[in-house]
Amino acid sequence: MSFDNLILEKGMYSHPTKSFSEILEELDPSANYQGTEYEGLDAFGRQLKRFNIKVAGAGSDQISKFFATTQSAALFPEYVSRAVKQGVTEADMLPSIVATTTRINSLDYRSIASVPTDEDMALEEVAEGAAIPETEVKIQENLVDLKKRGRMLVASYEALKFQKIDLFSVTLKQIGAHIARQQFADAVDVLLNGDGNDNAASVISVATSGTLKYTDLLSLYNKLDPYTLNRFIVSPATMLKLMNLEEFKNPLTGINFQGTGNPGNPLGAKVLRSSSVADDKIIGLDANCALEMVIASDISVDYDKLIDRQLERAVITTTAGFAKIFGEASAVLKV
Repeated sequence: MSFDNLILEKGMYSHPTKSFSEILEELDPSANYQGTEYEGLDAFGRQLKRFNIKVAGAGSDQISKFFATTQSAALFPEYVSRAVKQGVTEADMLPSIVATTTRINSLDYRSIASVPTDEDMALEEVAEGAAIPETEVKIQENLVDLKKRGRMLVASYEALKFQKIDLFSVTLKQIGAHIARQQFADAVDVLLNGDGNDNAASVISVATSGTLKYTDLLSLYNKLDPYTLNRFIVSPATMLKLMNLEEFKNPLTGINFQGTGNPGNPLGAKVLRSSSVADDKIIGLDANCALEMVIASDISVDYDKLIDRQLERAVITTTAGFAKIFGEASAVLKV
């Protein structure tokens, strides 16, 4: 079936397990267009071509172009969702601290955890005929706390219909960026306080309150052994303290910061700046095994309202939570 002949309707958004784009792709597989002028476009992109809707660039159309026909109006919620997702991706620091992501189709989820002892991690030689040491992996007692995060789009169609689509995209991407910051704050809270299964981060206190020394960072580095300290999460104010440590003041650090925006770190850990961390705390973690992200729903929109041009109070949401995998893979330095 050619993409020009597809029948688009709002019911394509109501599938319990598949997104609008996934359904489009099943009906109009991109593999069929290899070697053609449409190669490189997904099924949604081909539908934009079909209705001659330009969503970016100097020739961007007005929002009213989506509503020229009943079928083209069905593309509008997917456009909104994609613009918000782009904003999430551009502002998202979660990939830097999440070890794995689990997608679920319910609101009830228990993660697994293992608390290895020093003997477990030593992996000593096993004598012939002797029992092999065990590492217990068990289901956590408490459910992962899933939070719905989002924003409400409040605007009338009459106010927006003559606006350029790419201008509206800027607003939608900012909504996505706000969601990304909220979710990062949720992840920080779990790293600090645990996920409800008695696994709050251990705390190292600096001897003199309000001061920070390189030896304090070394204490945090040693605290995570045998895990690898490869991430710091700090507040903007604490970032300044880090940058003023003599160990950070070397020519290579300055060149790296000016060239990449990454301040570098003599301990080899990437530094992430976030106002979701208090000024008196530095979170250190092994990003390879500390945190699991659980997603119950990706970006979802009130597709009925958007298709029917009832933009007033249209909700854009996503539902996700976080669980600790190895509790000892993160710790907090209190300064």
